[in-house]
Parts: sequence; structure tokens; C-alpha cells
Amino acid sequence: MRNSPLLLCALLLSGCVTLPPMKQLKTDLPDTWQENASLATAPATVAADWWKAYQDPALNALMDEAQKQNRDLKLAAARIDEVRANLTLTNADRYPEVGLVGNAGRSRIQTPSGSQQTNSNFKLDLQAAWEIDLWGRYREASAAARADLLATEYARSGIQSSLTNAVAQSYFTLAALDASIKLIQDTLENRREAVTLQRLRFEAGVTNELALRQAEAEHASVKISLAQFGQQVRQQELLLAVLLGREPRAVLQDTIARGAGLFNLAEPPAIPAGLPSDLLQRRPDLRQAEQLLLGSQARIREAGAAIYPALSLTANLGTESTALSNLFSGPAGIWGLAAGLSQTLFNAGRTEAALKVSSAQQDQALIAYEQTVQIAFKEVLHALVTHRQARETGNAEAERVMALKRAAEIADLRFKNGVSNYLEVLDARRNLFQAEQGGIEARRAQLAATADLFKALGGGWEN
Repeated sequence: MRNSPLLLCALLLSGCVTLPPMKQLKTDLPDTWQENASLATAPATVAADWWKAYQDPALNALMDEAQKQNRDLKLAAARIDEVRANLTLTNADRYPEVGLVGNAGRSRIQTPSGSQQTNSNFKLDLQAAWEIDLWGRYREASAAARADLLATEYARSGIQSSLTNAVAQSYFTLAALDASIKLIQDTLENRREAVTLQRLRFEAGVTNELALRQAEAEHASVKISLAQFGQQVRQQELLLAVLLGREPRAVLQDTIARGAGLFNLAEPPAIPAGLPSDLLQRRPDLRQAEQLLLGSQARIREAGAAIYPALSLTANLGTESTALSNLFSGPAGIWGLAAGLSQTLFNAGRTEAALKVSSAQQDQALIAYEQTVQIAFKEVLHALVTHRQARETGNAEAERVMALKRAAEIADLRFKNGVSNYLEVLDARRNLFQAEQGGIEARRAQLAATADLFKALGGGWEN
């Protein structure tokens, strides 16, 4: 009863501190994505391993290799192990701590009369200490650590999402370069035949030297393109090898497996109209930002619980004897039980400052979440627009190639009949070559746009 005024004073002091309010997540999103309203209405399902929709075993193998060997993913996994261990440490504070203490001593006392007395003491004690979590301080610390773990796991998922997208984009670029080289090689053979034909015509006096030199110049120009594209292929292979996490020796010695080819990759399922905007919630960066906010709120409550008095219990149970042989027999048992109450009365504003820090961290986490939503919304809209435009561009490029093929045939007939000069033929062939290159790039852009959309939507869509 004599301690009651002190306890009452401590509770009154703790009541003078007010916890900051918990902020709620509010996102004003439309019900559906209107940018895809003109797309196919058939339902489609894409799994988390969205790259399998392209039906390319070589791409699937590269994705498996990247997810096993990529260094960024391995580093993210190591971070998860660290945070998981930290959660175990934090949870341990909620339970009693038990220890075993053993002591042995021997002393000799010499009396004034000259006699000596030797004393022995042996003690074995089981001790326990436990701070009762009356106000939820340790519970909230565990909740914050659990949110940190989930945020770290979502961070790894975000890295994995970016990695798979990067591998797909690099693979599509490599496939496009291969297709370009095949086109250039075919064109080079065509130009070589044209040079041979013009040389024969020049030697026969059918045409002049200008046509021959123009054919030779065009042949040399295509050879230059072949060398340039060959260099780009090697650079792209090196980039992809690094994404795959290959060792330096393998980067130099191993080749990147090729699949069926750029134009043989399967078209992913059509995007259904009216995709729900809450697909954003599957994005790992949004889930990570949400967990960081929940963790900051748990730390506010943890800091608030530190205001109140702490109740600790200690206990010991053991045995003590002057002879080791009697340590576990006879009346040697000892025990003790104690309770302690502690309350901080003055710490120079440390408690209030800790609350302000936690409150500021909550504000930062909320702003970061809102910013992440904005970025995600922009990425999805951009991916939808790019996907539609890439498809329209691909269709237009196909029409262009068809028209220029016919134009090249007409120009060749006109030259053979003497209606036009060889420059008209070269212009027609050059335009066709550029159009076919444009068709390859359009196909790559279509595949890249679908990969970006998969990533923006957190792995695909489901209806």
C-alpha cells in the first residue's frame, strides 16, 4: 500500500503521452482499365510463369537458369534469411529466459588460536526471468519484425519480376538480331547475284558502268550491316549471360541457346476487355510498401507501450550443500520468487522522441505507398497503350512489306525492259530491305510490350 502513490504517479505520467493516429491506406483507382476496352473480350488466364505463354522451350530453360543462378536473386534470398532470423530474435523476448548456474567453492579460515577450519560449498540453481508483456510492447515488436520479413520477401519477388522481364526482353532482342542477320545474309546473296549479273551485262555492252558500280556499292553496304549486326549479337549474348548468373568462363565459352525463332514464338492470350484495376494489388512492390507501412504502425504501438510500467518476474529453484555427495539429497533444496515493477520518470524526452520518430516513419511509409501506386498505375497504362500501338504498327509493317515486294518486282521488270535505270531497282530493293527490318523490329516490340504488360500487372491477368 505504501507503493500505491508511486504506482499511481507512474500511470499518470504515462497517460500524459498521446499516441499518433494510425494512417489508413486510401487509393482512388478506377474500377477497370479503360485503355484495353477495344481489345478481345474472350477470358484469358496467364500463370505466374507468364513466359511459358510464348511456348518456347529455350526461353523456359533460360528463365529456370536465371532464377537459380542470378546473383541479385541470391542476395535477396540471403536478406530474407537475415530478416527471418531477426524475427526469431524478436519473438524470443516474449518468453521467459531460463538458465542453469552452478557454483563450487572451498575456503579455509584460521582462528586466533591457530586452528584451521576448511569449508566447502556446492550450489546448483535453475534461474528464470520473464518480463510480462502487459501492454503489448513485445507483441508489437514481433508484428513489426514479421512485417519486415514479408516486405523483404516481396522485395525478392520484385527483383524476380524485374529479372524475368529483363531475360525475356534480352531474349526477344537476340531473336530479332538473329532474324535480321538471316535477312541480311539472304539480301547479301541477292546483292551478290545482282553484281554478277550487272558485270555480265556491262561486259556485253548491254548496260553502262554506272549500274555495275551501284550494284557493287549496295553489296558492300549490306556487308557492313552484317558485320555491325554480328557485333550486336555478341553484345546481347554477353548481357543475357550476366542476367543468367553464369561464371566468367561460361560467359566466354558457352553460347546462348536459341529457340524456334522470332516469328515462331506463340502469341500470348488476348487481353480481355475491362481488366479490373485491383490487379495492381498483386504487384510485389505494392505489397512490399504495404508491409512497410504496417511495420511502421506496429513500431508506433511498440514505442507507446514503453511508456507504461514494466512488470518483471524472477524465480530460482536449486540445491545447495557443503558436500558434493549431499547436493541432490537431504534438506538441500532452495527456491526463490520475486516480482519487480519499473517505470521511467525522466529520460530527457527520449520516449516522446521515439514516438515522433515512429510517427514520421509512418508518414514516410504512407507517402511511399501512395507513390508506388501512382507509379504502378502509370506503368500499366503505358504498357496497355504500348501493347496496342505495337500491334497496330506490326500490322502496318506487314502491309508495307507486301506493297514494297510488289514494287521491287515491278522496278526489276521496268529495268529489264529498258523503261527505267538501275537506280530505280536499287531504291526499290533498299526500301524493301528497310521495311523487312521494320517488320522484325515491330515483331520484337510486340513481344516486348506483352512482357512489359505481364510485369506491370504483377504476372498477368485472370478472368
